[in-house]
Amino acid sequence: MHADLSRLTHRPERHYSAVVAQQGRVQLDADANEQTAIQLFQARTLAADLIGRHGGPSGANGFKIDLKGSSGTLDDLIIGGGRYYVDGILLDATRPQPGEPVPAAGAAGDERAEQGEPGEHDADGAAEPDAPPATWTYWDQPDGFRDPERPEDRLPGQFPYLAYLKVWERLVTAAEDPALREVALGSALPDTAARTKVVWQVLPLPGTALGLEGDNPPVTDIRKAFDTWAQQQSAPRSRLAARSERPDHADDDPCLVKPDARYRGPENQLYRVEVHEGGDAKTATFKWSRENGSVTFPVDELDGTWVELASLGGDDKLDLDVGDRVEFVDTAVTSRGEALPLLRVEELDLPGRRVRLSDEPAAGAGRRPELHPYLRRWDHREGGTGQTVRRGDRGGRLRHGALPVEEGGWLPLEDGVEVYFAAGGSYRTGDYWLIPARTATGSVEWPTDAARRPLLRHPAGIAVHYAPLAWVHGEQTVPDLRLAFRPLAGDIPAADDAAVAAEEQARDEETYDETGESGGLGTQGGPAAPPASRSQTTAAAEAAVDRADGGAGEAGGVG
Repeated sequence: MHADLSRLTHRPERHYSAVVAQQGRVQLDADANEQTAIQLFQARTLAADLIGRHGGPSGANGFKIDLKGSSGTLDDLIIGGGRYYVDGILLDATRPQPGEPVPAAGAAGDERAEQGEPGEHDADGAAEPDAPPATWTYWDQPDGFRDPERPEDRLPGQFPYLAYLKVWERLVTAAEDPALREVALGSALPDTAARTKVVWQVLPLPGTALGLEGDNPPVTDIRKAFDTWAQQQSAPRSRLAARSERPDHADDDPCLVKPDARYRGPENQLYRVEVHEGGDAKTATFKWSRENGSVTFPVDELDGTWVELASLGGDDKLDLDVGDRVEFVDTAVTSRGEALPLLRVEELDLPGRRVRLSDEPAAGAGRRPELHPYLRRWDHREGGTGQTVRRGDRGGRLRHGALPVEEGGWLPLEDGVEVYFAAGGSYRTGDYWLIPARTATGSVEWPTDAARRPLLRHPAGIAVHYAPLAWVHGEQTVPDLRLAFRPLAGDIPAADDAAVAAEEQARDEETYDETGESGGLGTQGGPAAPPASRSQTTAAAEAAVDRADGGAGEAGGVG
């Protein structure tokens, strides 16, 4: 998550159950965030243990897929409303319906305004908007941002294919959702807390990708093949280690930090190393930020390479400077997980709150104000690997504005912070590692072995989850692959176990009275003692049963 954090301290392997606040202590964001993470981890683990990998509640099972084929337009999928759980994560496909506005005053004698006929107009003559559909579809799903003009976004032209769920979480700040900002604090103050959002997307997967034969294989084979594919997609295949080493230029500024400090930065930082373009070591790139990638600038207007911003930052640490690398994104780009070229700030217009970028942003990004475009600053520079650089340095090589991954060697970032990519890795866009750097220790916080060698770690995120929904192999033929579970609750019994036993005894009495024979046998195969009269109350019947059992026990059985 690209939030302004001190660090993340949740470690599931330590099995902490709660964060306990102590009086008179400093309250840190890390403590509050760890408490939230503990509760979320427990709740989702419990849900996954009870439900399984995925499933929905009977009667409210969501994400039912129906094919809406058409010869004249693009095919579409109807996504049924309801709830579903994937690895314990709750998803809701219910489409919100708009509220009812205050009716406009109709003109005198206007019967249509009084009766509310379709196509009616308001007092200004504007047509009333049509009611939104009751369900989501493949093309308008809330976090899918599918574009019919992009061939890769269209549904497969050939059957069969699998419709599946892709689920992950991302951070939302006031740059994307202005409603998170408390306007009473004023525009000069920073925003407050951010939010994490569960993103679900219904996507197609060609049947050939699963290695299945035939148009309609057994459902069990489809689920098994999909599970294998999902495990391959979600398994982390890259590792990184971090350390701090006293750089060669440390003697140039001995008065700024402790002479023996390995981390030479003047402030505490949370470094974020994030994969930009995925692939293997030959094609993958990465970017890094000393502020966890949290420095963002909402965009008011885009004019070619000039970008007008809502603000240029609160201070020298959180502003923009010529030479900075920025990522021009919006809600759609972030939700799709796309890696767009990182652009360079070429010029600043402070009075106009404008910056000129090295190139025009990618087509389709930041052109729609309702998607809240913004710039995200990254702190690497050209020449960011192989030497220690500071903000303002230039020189070196980049690939689409990002640093190429180099495996098997230590790569300096800045101020003594170095990272190491393990050989043979496979990288996925958005995967990241967090590295806290502290001036008090003059080092970075990273796990080591007994010999103080840094340990290789898998990415801290992004955690992606998958679930199959439907196997689409023809018109009006969509076998359902979802699972369902029933509620655990049931009817409350009319009485306790003792009362139920007494009622059974009463039924035996009725049988005895009508036939003159007992419904069962006594001990040693003999006839059972005559039951008590039917007129006895339940409590009396229970007492009679107890006396009969006790008497049989004392006599050692009936001969």
